[in-house]
Amino acid sequence: MPRLGQVSRAAVLARGHKTGEFIYNLMFGDRDPVEEPGTDTGSPGNWWTVFAQSPDTFDHACGLFSYYQSSARELDPKLRELGQMRVGWACGSQFVFSQHCKAARDHGVPEEQIAAIPSWQVSDAFTSVERAVLAYTDAMAYDHGRVPDETFAILKANLSDVAILELSYIVGSYLMHAVTSRAMRLEFDDVDDRTVEVPDPSGDYAGLFRMPDAP
Repeated sequence: MPRLGQVSRAAVLARGHKTGEFIYNLMFGDRDPVEEPGTDTGSPGNWWTVFAQSPDTFDHACGLFSYYQSSARELDPKLRELGQMRVGWACGSQFVFSQHCKAARDHGVPEEQIAAIPSWQVSDAFTSVERAVLAYTDAMAYDHGRVPDETFAILKANLSDVAILELSYIVGSYLMHAVTSRAMRLEFDDVDDRTVEVPDPSGDYAGLFRMPDAP
């Protein structure tokens, strides 16, 4: 379950939250997503119901979705989706990664590239600029924005300054979405941490490493 409370359809309507009402109708129809969870893409849908706790936060986040899907963007949607998939993978967010695999198909990204996102570094499926986008995404996700000049030079040779800014903003925003979804255990990121101690069947773990005295 999400770590924060969820907002029912009735509560969204009662508070007069117009964006919330529009999104709830779009995503869930007449259902109350708290009582009857689920979306057409198979996710529980609780990202929306948790973010609806704060109408301002909900509206701001939904504004990002409108922003990056706008026809006014200079960035090629295929490059955008490569960045969004990869940042989801890099941050370990199954929700962001899985949802943007679906979105990538909608924008014509071939299955070969979607399958190669986890191991793009050794794949021949990507062009030079696509590889630069993926490397740039990794530099943002793994190296906190420490981008080699060589990577940025390929972006500059192939994309406008506006398109690079848009890529940076979108990847950075989805870095935030990925870690936030994991922190609040939303959607497909409602999973236990698998890095835990494995019980010692002998009951004497220290004894396994206690070296005998030298003869």
